[in-house]
Amino acid sequence: MRKTNWLVWVRGLFAAGLAIGVGAGGVLLGNCGPFTDVAADVFCPFVLEIFYLGITTGTTATTYDPASNVSRLQMAAFLSRTVDSTLKRGSRRTALDQFWTTQNATVLGMTTLPSGPLLAASDGADLWVSSFGGVAFRIRGSDGRLLETWSGGGGDLYGILPAIGRVFAVSATTPGKLLRIDPSQPAGAMSIVASNLGDTPGGLAFDGSRFWSANGGATGSVSIITPGATIPWTVTTVTTGFQRPFGILYDGANIWVTDNTAGRLLKLDAGGAVLQTVTVGTSPNFPVFDGSNIWIPHSGSAFLSVVRASSGAVIGTPSDNGINNSIAAAFDGQRILTTNLAGGTVSLWKAADLTALGFFPVGAANVPYGTCSDGIQFWVALNNGSGLARF
Repeated sequence: MRKTNWLVWVRGLFAAGLAIGVGAGGVLLGNCGPFTDVAADVFCPFVLEIFYLGITTGTTATTYDPASNVSRLQMAAFLSRTVDSTLKRGSRRTALDQFWTTQNATVLGMTTLPSGPLLAASDGADLWVSSFGGVAFRIRGSDGRLLETWSGGGGDLYGILPAIGRVFAVSATTPGKLLRIDPSQPAGAMSIVASNLGDTPGGLAFDGSRFWSANGGATGSVSIITPGATIPWTVTTVTTGFQRPFGILYDGANIWVTDNTAGRLLKLDAGGAVLQTVTVGTSPNFPVFDGSNIWIPHSGSAFLSVVRASSGAVIGTPSDNGINNSIAAAFDGQRILTTNLAGGTVSLWKAADLTALGFFPVGAANVPYGTCSDGIQFWVALNNGSGLARF
């Protein structure tokens, strides 16, 4: 699939649009697609590419006006259209001709589960779902079929994460446990690789060498688990600076954790110490990183907090759009989905500019809790409905 390189596009725009002038005002004329005022030379393909992609339409049906200046506002519009077009054309949804957005609960793809699901994650092919009762489920992404059930968690499973060719989950016990699933083996009991995490872990992240759990027990903490050749793995638990850690993620450079009681997002250093504190809404829950920004749902505020990961600045607080006790967020490469625990709905947002795309019912009796995306569709854990919905 052809993708637009914006640097090439900018070069073509300015080269074809500004540098094509000759002499003291002469312009090379020719025939470049529909434009009669652009030469059919080496720059013509650049002009045609941004025309065919809808990034610019020219000044009239037959003129491009190549010698005119481009204002900062026009440049913003051109760049925005370039980003939108690139993301849309390069997505898995486009490749599979799946442009729709599910509009109501009747057309949801549903997988029935024997116990209430909590959080979900995709390994690119299958979905892994944690649940009450210490059970994890493996569900085929292509058709939503329940493939396997893994047991032995000992307590309710929350954070679940495919990493290093395995699947890991935390058990919300006191003390907490980190469990491991080997997807290449027949389903059975999960292995316990560490049983001395902080109390009641909920969120789980991996930074490329170590696992991190956000522990929301009576003594809030973050545990850092180092994989080893034998089990149990080494665990370091940090309590300083935390009240009730809840969600946790890695952005490629830093670990971030939401503190549900304090209403804060915390950036941590390699040892678990707090590097930066960002004030967000009331009761922040399970966030998601979109490659640039961290999206944080709240159960106590009717808005989301969007934080720029590079600086920790709050760049937006999108509101309304069905927000009602939001618990978790997921990103599909273009859109953010948030679950509304009390509303029986999910809300969609355009990640590039924080625009609300609407909210949609998943069943009034259902309780949408965790969510993830496999790059094609979103999957929503319906805690009260004991099912996983394909959205």
